[in-house]
Amino acid sequence: MARPIWFVNFLKRHFGLRYIGAEMTNWPILGPMMERALFNGHRTGDALFYLPKDKVLIQQNIQDVESMAVPSTVVAHFIEEASHIFLMDKCICREAADCQDYDHDIGCIFLGEAVLDINPKLGRLVDRDTAHAHIQRAREAGLVHLIGRDKIDAVWMGVTPSTKLMTICNCCPCC
Repeated sequence: MARPIWFVNFLKRHFGLRYIGAEMTNWPILGPMMERALFNGHRTGDALFYLPKDKVLIQQNIQDVESMAVPSTVVAHFIEEASHIFLMDKCICREAADCQDYDHDIGCIFLGEAVLDINPKLGRLVDRDTAHAHIQRAREAGLVHLIGRDKIDAVWMGVTPSTKLMTICNCCPCC
């Protein structure tokens, strides 16, 4: 069942506490419960990867290489393979952090059948062409993609199963 908008607004207001929440996963007794409820990384195969910008490696330009999988190719592959694509209207991280350097309107993309349970007030289902155009806009804005399965996204949006949801975030330095 999709989370109501008031819950999303609550998360935005308390976004600054995210580091404290992450640190709490190291606490005795409470830590393992939080880890299991929100992350469950190694046990469910959850994994997130930051993809560097195309043609940039450690702040040095690289030449075109035919056999290299560049980040845009990786992201495009998963968009092409997705059964369903949901485009967030806003980046809740940039909104919550009041980012002044990057457009809040470049939201995340979620892939897979679990997107059918996302609250439609957060965005909309889109076709592949729209998703590719959105990713291009994110790259042109200087954002870096984070891609993978993140159980916490399924938890905050109230979608199941978490294994049927893939996240493509477009991250800025402050978020």
